[in-house]
Amino acid sequence: MAIRTTIINKFGKMAGWNSVTARALGRDIVGIKKIAYSDEQEMDNEYGAGGMPVGQSEGNYKATASIELTVEERLALQSSLPPGFRIQDIAPFPIVVAYDYEGKIYKDIIQNCRIKDNGVDVKQGDKTISTEHNLLTSHISWNV
Repeated sequence: MAIRTTIINKFGKMAGWNSVTARALGRDIVGIKKIAYSDEQEMDNEYGAGGMPVGQSEGNYKATASIELTVEERLALQSSLPPGFRIQDIAPFPIVVAYDYEGKIYKDIIQNCRIKDNGVDVKQGDKTISTEHNLLTSHISWNV
């Protein structure tokens, strides 16, 4: 006699933070707390005769990204640089973000990243120190 099972969630085990890896500058980033990236395309309706659009236009593309690193990760990155250099001085590099969903690896590449800022924000009661860094990026390659 066959046992019937009911799948409550049609997606099965869903991807979460524990399935994400981020790789940059030749190694996996282990002191990462958050990564956020998105892109947008300017689009507008164009008007001519009458009140309805007669076509659509596209403008510039824009990508944004940020990464939150533990102080240990930031200090390791800083220590790898020559004396007097800042993390903002690192040449553009890609960040490969991969996540596993149902045994398949999906990868996005945040292209030509540069770290735009540096700093520390820590207060009483914090158990760890981490800082979000804004990234300059040229574009995002999705699902490569």
